[in-house]
Amino acid sequence: MGIKRKRIVVKVGTSTLTNEMGKSNLRTLDHLARVLSDIQNMGHEVLLVSSGAIAVGANKMHLPEKPSQMRMKQAAAAVGQCENMFLYDKFFGEYDKTVAQILLNAEDIEQEVKRENLANTFFALLEQGIIPIVNENDSVSYTEIESEEKLFGDNDMLSAVVSVLCQADLLVILSDIEGFYDADPRLFRNARLISRIEEITKETYDLAGGAGSRRGTGGMQTKLKAAELATANGIDTIVTNGAHPESLYDIMDEKKVGTLFVARGK
Repeated sequence: MGIKRKRIVVKVGTSTLTNEMGKSNLRTLDHLARVLSDIQNMGHEVLLVSSGAIAVGANKMHLPEKPSQMRMKQAAAAVGQCENMFLYDKFFGEYDKTVAQILLNAEDIEQEVKRENLANTFFALLEQGIIPIVNENDSVSYTEIESEEKLFGDNDMLSAVVSVLCQADLLVILSDIEGFYDADPRLFRNARLISRIEEITKETYDLAGGAGSRRGTGGMQTKLKAAELATANGIDTIVTNGAHPESLYDIMDEKKVGTLFVARGK
């Protein structure tokens, strides 16, 4: 019997892609490329939503700290996006995979004609066995950088939007913690990992707390919003630790990993 073919969207954040020095985490990038390539070799379709352009660009430009001026943030995003795609092309190429870059603005999703054209592009790439790598177009879309209430939130919401657009079966959000806890595990030793959430409620949001990691911008609130959108559209969503990309194998085998947000109607 053959395995059931799945279309999976994997989102990786800045805190996973970079190390404490702010440089690209080459080991994680290599592991991620190897695992996703192997999953595609198993017959599944893979899309990657990647953050990290500003952080990587700022380091590449030898800036002493993450820029605060809009023009410098956008410049860093332009440099960092180039560096990220160079590394993705290199590492995926080692496993005989072709990648494609897609940069999005909010209006690309909101306008029906653009959304339809975008979906057609995704489907064409997937039909050709190409792995799309998606990011917010920070060098053009200043509103996403400067807004307090970000639309995409370190690409968590973007990954959910892409999942819906591409009619994915599964969304996996790779974070810097193991999943969703009933308290902040960085502050409380007895915090308990919740392995399965059937419904996202106000109480769930109350447990989520606030900000994300020092290098990233997406906290658990944005991941909940992403999970809420995806599950409302019939897409199971898993939040787990991006430091261990090999856990994606267990996820594809439907083993318990991180926190599963169950799709509506399942």
